[in-house]
Amino acid sequence: MSRIRVAVTISAPRQRVWEALEDIQSHTRWMADAASITFTSDQTSGRGTTFDCLTRIGPFAVVDSMEVTRWEPNRTMGVIHSGVVSGVGEFRLRSRGLRRRRTRFIWSERLRFPWWLGGRVGSVLAIPIMWTIWRGNVTRLRDLIESGALR
Repeated sequence: MSRIRVAVTISAPRQRVWEALEDIQSHTRWMADAASITFTSDQTSGRGTTFDCLTRIGPFAVVDSMEVTRWEPNRTMGVIHSGVVSGVGEFRLRSRGLRRRRTRFIWSERLRFPWWLGGRVGSVLAIPIMWTIWRGNVTRLRDLIESGALR
């Protein structure tokens, strides 16, 4: 499995950052590679929520089927990927600063690429591209939260 980790510090309390994250449908506003999210469960938040995310990177598009496996409000959201690319991912929030007015947002993933996408060799090529895109994603999330455009 290949690992990706990106992080950013957001000038907002942890609860405000969580409010933006718990709205899974809104992830397409800050994730450049997430073209659309379609829920496949009746629920749209919390553990057990399932959804398909159409993921687009350049000319490549895949449907990433996900299930929320961990839901700790104001702390952690975890998912399992069972689509074309499989693995696990997690968003973690950590308070920062003396008055806890800032939040460290950490996004980590362990992903496995299928053989027809190059398997391990394909992941070696894809991971730096994905890291760059995801770094932009967390920066966009920070900017949207700090500007008040995303809650």
